[in-house]
Amino acid sequence: MFELVVEKTIAAAHFLRDYRGPCERLHGHNYRILVFVRGEQLDEAGMLVDFGDIKKALNGILDRFDHYCLNDLPEFEKQSPSTENLAKVIGDYLAAQPWERGRVHRVSVWETPTQGATYFVGQSVDE
Repeated sequence: MFELVVEKTIAAAHFLRDYRGPCERLHGHNYRILVFVRGEQLDEAGMLVDFGDIKKALNGILDRFDHYCLNDLPEFEKQSPSTENLAKVIGDYLAAQPWERGRVHRVSVWETPTQGATYFVGQSVDE
């Protein structure tokens, strides 16, 4: 089993709905996003998935969020833009990518250097 990781940073604002505390007010983060892709078969060049393909897919998704207020976006119209939900949205978008040998396994989103959330794509608590 091989696992690749690609990292990207974006800046975005948000406020948490249905929450009582400082984070219910508009504030921003420099989010650090890590995407993990897993698979077993390498291609003839010895690669699972080209890092460039992962970065291109990730950039296409994150361009939707970078320097926006997440609450204003359709993805968060009905759900609060928590770090957990942001990780899930990114993971679900990436899971739809047609990579031949790898699949997105998890997405970690860090809102500060010491606080983050991870979404395990397509897995339940029992797995």
